[in-house]
Amino acid sequence: MSTTKYKEQRVAVFVDVQNMYYSAKNLYSAKVDFSQVLKAAVGKRKLIRAFAYVIKADVGAEEQFFEALNKIGFEVKEKELQIFYGGAKKGDWDVGICMDVIRLLPKIDVVVLVSGDGDYTELLKYAKSRGVKAEVIAFGQTASKHLSEEAEEMIDMSEDAPKYLIGNPKKNGSRK
Repeated sequence: MSTTKYKEQRVAVFVDVQNMYYSAKNLYSAKVDFSQVLKAAVGKRKLIRAFAYVIKADVGAEEQFFEALNKIGFEVKEKELQIFYGGAKKGDWDVGICMDVIRLLPKIDVVVLVSGDGDYTELLKYAKSRGVKAEVIAFGQTASKHLSEEAEEMIDMSEDAPKYLIGNPKKNGSRK
């Protein structure tokens, strides 16, 4: 696995907020510190754009959260939670994230995907086929094996959970 990071590298960061939120909640009963995630994603390289993809569910404090993401450097993309007849709910950004990555590939050297969702495995393959380095940041216990294998570099947030979490993390189980 390549760990070469150069100052000249142009980086774009794409955060699947729901995936990270539920992973942190289920594993540690905590919330993700997205400012630390952004620092880890960029390092000393040149940030081109950073996106945080969120679902609006009208749960009160979400507007403050979206504002906080914006203040630390993310462009926040919001989508309404869809509620179907019968009560089924759907809210994901899979296609939107893929399209944004594809649109930015010509302008970047590195794509950093902050998600453990295996649905993005083909996206990483595509980015690499276009000459763009593919990196992943996720919690190892909840990340897809296929996604982590496809990544040229992976930061497993579980290996230093207190760094990436807000509050007092409690470990709810581990694969190790």
